[in-house]
Amino acid sequence: MKVLRGTHLLLWAAGDPDRLPSAARPFLDDLQNELLFSPASLWEIAIKRGLERPDVRVGPRLLRRGLLDNGYVELPIPSVHAVEVEALPPIHMDPFDRILVAQSMVECILLLTSDAIVTRYPGPVHLV
Repeated sequence: MKVLRGTHLLLWAAGDPDRLPSAARPFLDDLQNELLFSPASLWEIAIKRGLERPDVRVGPRLLRRGLLDNGYVELPIPSVHAVEVEALPPIHMDPFDRILVAQSMVECILLLTSDAIVTRYPGPVHLV
C-alpha cells in the first residue's frame, strides 16, 4: 500500500518522535508499504520556519534529505492534483491539507493525518 504522511507526522518523526502517534506505527513499520511525502509539506514547513514558528524545529532541506535517505518517495504535484482541490468540499480551508487530500484522492493513496477535520473528507484518509 502507498502511504502519504501529513506534515505534522513528518515533523514529529524528524524532530519530536515521542509525539508520533502509536496508531501510525503499523503503517510506517510495514515494509510492504511504500512511504511517500509531498512537496506541499516541505513548502508548508519552509513558510512556518520563515515565520519563526517554535513548533517547526527541522528545516525543509534537512527533512527532505532525511526522507529520501530513509527510502521515502517524493510524490510530485502535477496539475491534476491542483485542479482536484476545486472539487473538494469546504471542510478544511488549510491549502496544504487540501492539496494532500487531493493528492491522496487522485492517486488512491492512503493519507495519514493527525488532524481530525481532514478525515471528514471522502476518500483514503486515516486519522492516527
